[in-house]
Amino acid sequence: MASTQQSHEVGEAVNSRGRHVHHGRTGAAWAGSAIAMVAFVIGGWAVVVQNWPLFWVGAALLVIAAVVGLVLQRMGYGAH
Repeated sequence: MASTQQSHEVGEAVNSRGRHVHHGRTGAAWAGSAIAMVAFVIGGWAVVVQNWPLFWVGAALLVIAAVVGLVLQRMGYGAH
């Protein structure tokens, strides 16, 4: 009997319902994650050297990372 499963390209993850699972491999996810990582490094370093204005810069970058990720997702660069 022939299989009813669809063939997918190598490396494409598909869940049990046949929908593509991106696992964050989108432009929006990469941009948001990169900005968030920079924000955490800046904020962490600021806590170590006790530079509170720099800490708040890191906190602001974290908020910007969330906004950038959301905007890029809405523009079509992310998973829906």
